[in-house]
Amino acid sequence: MRRREFLLSAAAARGLSAVEYRDYSRVLPDYLRSLVAESYRKRNGALAALKTAQEIGARQSWVRETFWKLTGGELQRTPLNTRTVGSFERPGYRVEKIVYESRPQFHVPANLYIPRDAKPPFPGVLFQMGHSLNGKAAAPYQRCCQGLARLGYMVLAFDPMGQGERTYYPRTGATLTRLRSADDEHTVPGKQLLLTGDTATRLQTWDAVRSLDVLASHPQVDPKRLASTGQSGGATLTMLLAAVDDRLAAAVSSSANTENFACADFNPPGSTDDAEQNLISGAAAGIDRWDLLYPLAPKPLLVLVSAKDFFGTYSPRYLTNGREEFDKLKKVYGVLGKSDHIGWHETPLPHGLTYEMRLQTYNWFGRFLKGDRTPVTEEPPTTPEADETLWVAESGNVVRSFAGKTPYQLARERADTIRTPEKPDEPKLWPSSKAKATVISRSQARACHVEALEITESGIFLPAWLFIPKKPNPTRPLLIVIEPAGRNARWGEDGLWQQLAAEGFTICAPDLRGIGDLTPEFPRGAAGHGRSHQEEENYAWASLMAGQPMLGQRVQDLLAVASSIRSHPAAQGRRLVVAASGKMTVPALFAAQSDSTISSLYLAGGLASYRSLLDSEDYNYPFANFLPDVLRKTDLPQLAASIAPRKMRLAGTVDGAGRTMDAAAVRRLYSSTNVELTGEARWDREVFLQL
Repeated sequence: MRRREFLLSAAAARGLSAVEYRDYSRVLPDYLRSLVAESYRKRNGALAALKTAQEIGARQSWVRETFWKLTGGELQRTPLNTRTVGSFERPGYRVEKIVYESRPQFHVPANLYIPRDAKPPFPGVLFQMGHSLNGKAAAPYQRCCQGLARLGYMVLAFDPMGQGERTYYPRTGATLTRLRSADDEHTVPGKQLLLTGDTATRLQTWDAVRSLDVLASHPQVDPKRLASTGQSGGATLTMLLAAVDDRLAAAVSSSANTENFACADFNPPGSTDDAEQNLISGAAAGIDRWDLLYPLAPKPLLVLVSAKDFFGTYSPRYLTNGREEFDKLKKVYGVLGKSDHIGWHETPLPHGLTYEMRLQTYNWFGRFLKGDRTPVTEEPPTTPEADETLWVAESGNVVRSFAGKTPYQLARERADTIRTPEKPDEPKLWPSSKAKATVISRSQARACHVEALEITESGIFLPAWLFIPKKPNPTRPLLIVIEPAGRNARWGEDGLWQQLAAEGFTICAPDLRGIGDLTPEFPRGAAGHGRSHQEEENYAWASLMAGQPMLGQRVQDLLAVASSIRSHPAAQGRRLVVAASGKMTVPALFAAQSDSTISSLYLAGGLASYRSLLDSEDYNYPFANFLPDVLRKTDLPQLAASIAPRKMRLAGTVDGAGRTMDAAAVRRLYSSTNVELTGEARWDREVFLQL
């Protein structure tokens, strides 16, 4: 007997009238848990089957192919146009300030540390930055680059996308970002790129590949002794590079995001991070972050972690999953006869490229790139320079100094090459629903009866209010209303839905996944991580990683509501109208395209088009409605035309920046005759009486 049934039986035995609600805050987390559990099971089975070198080789090739497929595809090499713009000398090394183009006019500023007290050819180390606002100028990163140079390595340290001299959203008159963090410099354009089928993951990986090209081509570097290392986000970028470039002879990953999204004891929404670290549909495809390191095997790999990161930086599964996955990879190294080529080291200190971590890096590279038998016990003298000393661009920003492109411009240019089909490329983007509505309890109001419903389909539970008029008017529609605030926003005695019930409407107000009573519970673990990851955007990222976009989930929910309510006695003989406001207008439109029994739509304050999200770098729209590569499949105006002759009324339509558009601009997008336009996003009694 289920807990709910037990409590109801116990209440009945005591002569009580009991209403037992479900804990709806667990519905979305439990759904993700089910997806992740299946992905975790399948991937574990695939790894357990790796018994021979041939099977491992096939897996390595699969990882590389799948990675490029999921991230947008491998790019073609274009001229780097490398040039040196300055240099300076210090004891034991020289620094050359260089700039090159990983893609045409996409400039990468870098510092090349060249040893002075050693003879070439030098081992080459690509140093990749964590998420420091000042990029390659961050003091711990400078110390490591200087230390490596003084130990005889040529080091190329470059600014990643959105950091240092590649800050793309700078404050007025300044070089550092106006956004909240370097993470946002990656994610804000990363979300726009997704709409065109591109990813921040591909951009950052390609920067690393082309940077390795620069290092490998230097006449004083031994191209057979190339390595990559980095801290935090830079270590994660080292993992991305390891997945696609077999020129690496060794790697050290220091405090990377070495936890899989699909893991044991999954803690929803899981280890979502900034855009380039989230593999879209990765869990559904059976690939995860640790798979990125498999193509490196059996080359030397050292994984450095902070034991404090499981509550200080990353998710609660960071260490337990990292250790588990390390053991799996180590078995692969064992099959290949190189168990001594993989290492793991934990520090108790917080997240950072500390002195201890730098020594570990020096000794790993010394052992495998130089054959040094004597360990480095003291770091060579290092002195961080001022940011300006390392600048490649006179202004401190490559876009300003070299008229370079930004990731936003790349996304916009890519969108301009995409011709969205006039008709959706599939008749229905989501399947029709077969759902069941159960009455939990009933209550009486002045002009209507109110039923508390639970709508179920495939293990998803949706709470809804159904307002049934005491004096029904058969000319009034069955109205399904969805709004961002959820079903409880206007239920009360003087609320809008009871007012409309008094006019003869039958009204269903449901919650869809992630809103209202279906807002997810807080994750377990440290408050800082749990508080930030409970936000809708993290659940949207997690849903994309699991291969089930949040938008699709909400469309399925709305289809379930419509399917179940149509069979209710109070709905018989009535036309079905869906009214939605704000971000809920997009699920409503997709649902109408999938369900022809929805007779008309009223959409208030909705987005004009996905393409409008690429009209400004300062777009402002919920990520839960984003779909990867959507512009190649459809857009909102095309969806509106596809439901004709059914009517759709747009009220107060907004552009990608959240600004209300004038009617003429909206009409240029929505030319189909089934679309009516009104200027104000009204959500009141008078508007609904016209439906």
